[in-house]
Amino acid sequence: MVDKQNNIAVAAEQRGYGFADIVKFFGCSLFGCFMFLYPWDTAGGSYNTALSVLTEALDKAIQANLPWLLTVLVLFSGLSSLVGLFWRPRLSGRYGWILPLMFVSKPYAMTRLIAMAVTICVVFGVGPEMVRSEDVGASMVSLAQTLVAIAVTLSFVLPFLTDCGIMEFMGILLRPLIRPLFKVPGRASVDLIASWLASSNTAVLITGNQHQNGYYSKREAASIMTNFSLVSIPFCMVIAETLNVTSHFVLLYGSVTAIGLLLAMIGVRIPPLSRIPDTYCGEKNINEEVPEASSLLGWAWIAAMKRAQKFSFRNAFDAAGRMTIGICMDLIPIVIAWGTLGTLLVNETSIMQWISYPMGAYMSLLGINGAFDIAPATLVGFIDMFIPALITSPDLPVQTRFLVAGLSLVQIIYLTEVGSIIVKSNVGLGFKQLFIIFLERIVIALPLLALIANTL
Repeated sequence: MVDKQNNIAVAAEQRGYGFADIVKFFGCSLFGCFMFLYPWDTAGGSYNTALSVLTEALDKAIQANLPWLLTVLVLFSGLSSLVGLFWRPRLSGRYGWILPLMFVSKPYAMTRLIAMAVTICVVFGVGPEMVRSEDVGASMVSLAQTLVAIAVTLSFVLPFLTDCGIMEFMGILLRPLIRPLFKVPGRASVDLIASWLASSNTAVLITGNQHQNGYYSKREAASIMTNFSLVSIPFCMVIAETLNVTSHFVLLYGSVTAIGLLLAMIGVRIPPLSRIPDTYCGEKNINEEVPEASSLLGWAWIAAMKRAQKFSFRNAFDAAGRMTIGICMDLIPIVIAWGTLGTLLVNETSIMQWISYPMGAYMSLLGINGAFDIAPATLVGFIDMFIPALITSPDLPVQTRFLVAGLSLVQIIYLTEVGSIIVKSNVGLGFKQLFIIFLERIVIALPLLALIANTL
């Protein structure tokens, strides 16, 4: 009797979609997968995603035609937060969502004001040279300009990947593999592929969006953000070239991928990730359980059709506009302020030499050459993942340079981009928890990377 009722329920589900929903699923999802996941052959024999190519083109267009845009965004963000400290108007209805972006808490208001000051110093060439120099403030402002382009392209293309059924389809098909290994839904596999081919901040933004829409719990979103946001292949090549280990690139990226997956399996099972509650942002909108009366493929198809039914271009573009404004108002000032302060801490003080001494001792026990020379490089990646490559001497042995390259790529969490997005995503991770996860990844990865490096 129960089986008969299940068959009736499944049949009813199957009759609930039409030809238009099939077209939306195939057409829109294929477009989304092409933009995010298809490896585009660019000049010089390198590969990039179509989304990254579009982002780079938009970035150049903005810098050529609207060079003042970032300055206006940062000034508006800073001044609105300053006004909000003394006056908070009431605004409801269609535009009520913008108030939390304009009027923030005192710590975030201070962050925005610091970002405003740094931007003014860089753009107008005033203030301390150490703040506006090319490797400090100017570098962060340049990164923020790129983030404006990322915000626009990502926000308007993202719905085609997340809202048209492909994540439901892949999630149910891959759940038997992904859930036991990583304790997250099967749809997280799409986040992993997006970071692998596009960029880690793209994957984190996708995950944050899915959490806000009720598809990931706080624990699941935090686990995916801190473990599945692998570094893209193009950026790995940049790190390898900087440290002059390109001749070992295949071994480097293979090691980073394998160790990254192992770290994910371990990380989701230990604190602080294991202690984050499985609560959802509003209503839970995910169900990857397959009824007994349906096959795995059949239920994946039904779930995809149900999601495609809900997709509309109007709602997608409305949400994209809000996401773009949110990134520009909220995230960009954080990147400029925290990135500048962190880089100044590394460049102008010796504090990293002091606090990295335990890491030097740990690497000495592992028999790593130049352990204390590269000890600061193991920790400065928390500020930005490119800094370890910049401060590592090219005169060190290739094994040591290989180890620094691999470590900077598996650390994943860095404040200038990914860390800032995670903190603002409300998934239960603050700076303290992020730093603990960062250290856990270092401690586990170092012996493995040392073993691999010794084979060179």
